[in-house]
Amino acid sequence: MHTIKNLMMIAVLGHLLCGICDCLIIYTKSGKFGFQLMKDNGKMQEVFRTMPLRNPMLSMLLGVLAMLMSFGGYYALGLWMSRFSESAAEIMLISAAVFAIPGTAHHVFCGVSEWFYLRMGMSEESKEAIVDFFKQTSVTMIACYLGLIVFSVTLFVKVVSGATSLPSWACVCNSLLLASVLFPLRIGGAGNWAGAIMFLGLLFLI
Repeated sequence: MHTIKNLMMIAVLGHLLCGICDCLIIYTKSGKFGFQLMKDNGKMQEVFRTMPLRNPMLSMLLGVLAMLMSFGGYYALGLWMSRFSESAAEIMLISAAVFAIPGTAHHVFCGVSEWFYLRMGMSEESKEAIVDFFKQTSVTMIACYLGLIVFSVTLFVKVVSGATSLPSWACVCNSLLLASVLFPLRIGGAGNWAGAIMFLGLLFLI
């Protein structure tokens, strides 16, 4: 149990770091980036004109570390679940890997796209290139979120049904539920803030 809690604490730090990495490529002094801006290069140029080239590079490098740190927590929850349900534990461990491996690639691809857009002068041609690159690699994003959804739903069902040692109300410590509350607020890195809150809550409950 000591090892499981240590891994969960590392996951809290990992999600916080990953959230910071998200903000590095989302927020600039001149605005906030959103995927809808990729339709208009003029608006993208306005947002990214104050973006330092080092930001996407830092986001990529630190993001890989952050994802590895976060994965440890998901792995720990899978091990913890094995005490109550072997089948649920297997689903959680597999879905955690599906979340983390493509998710790490997706995080890097986002940073790469932004770095090249800035490095190539934010031209219309560079915008079209990164949009095409993003579309071609979007399978990593889809797999990442699919893995997270399966993991979160499995954890939620087991906790709310009373199949674990946690009280049923502890089901609120779930990144999917927490993210659904944070996403409408349009906060950069919302998914990672939700993950950090989940692990911090479960750290005290398990």
